[in-house]
Amino acid sequence: MGETFDQQPCAARSEAALTPPGGAQRKESPVVLSVIATAFILVLPVELPDKTLFASLVLATRFPPLPVFVGVGTAFGLQVAIAVTAGSLLSLLPDALVSGIVALLFLVGAVILWRSATAGAEDDDLDETRQGTSFLRVAAISFGVLFAAEWGDLSQLATAGLAARYDEPLSVFVGAWAALLVVSGLAVFLGKKLADRLPIALIRRVAAALFLVFAVFAVVETVRALT
Repeated sequence: MGETFDQQPCAARSEAALTPPGGAQRKESPVVLSVIATAFILVLPVELPDKTLFASLVLATRFPPLPVFVGVGTAFGLQVAIAVTAGSLLSLLPDALVSGIVALLFLVGAVILWRSATAGAEDDDLDETRQGTSFLRVAAISFGVLFAAEWGDLSQLATAGLAARYDEPLSVFVGAWAALLVVSGLAVFLGKKLADRLPIALIRRVAAALFLVFAVFAVVETVRALT
């Protein structure tokens, strides 16, 4: 019995000596800044020449900017959550299959962006949208227009691919949503002057190059997982 009681304090002291100062209180951060930055940098150039930017712009010419921004931002948040959920479900599949799907998603996105580089700016026909008098009505109209326009968008594809690749859903959500809020804020508060000065072809080619880089990385990961 004496030996047992003598050894236990020694073991406890040894564990305490191996624990770094403050290590017991240190917790893992819920977000990864590098993943947030990656999602932001990838989604921003994809969304700048997109139809949702010009839909936000058109809404802002018909309604007060603040309720438009609230409705658009809420729609973007929900769509990002859907894309992150889809990507997170993909991450449950075998590693080789996940990286292969991610490579395909980014490759398709790169091709679409490059082919659309010479096309004109996208715009949505909102001529039938009526002026709303209340904040909630305008926000609801803006939400409905942008939520419908964002389905199947390249930013959704990018967000799902990042969520599957990094397995950091909250970080991907924060980065992608922040990029979309920046784009919608520019469209709503700066208006037509911004759209006229955007080098759409260049932005789309840069975005296509980014997609291609991520596709190459995913292909390399697929090969490594299979070997």
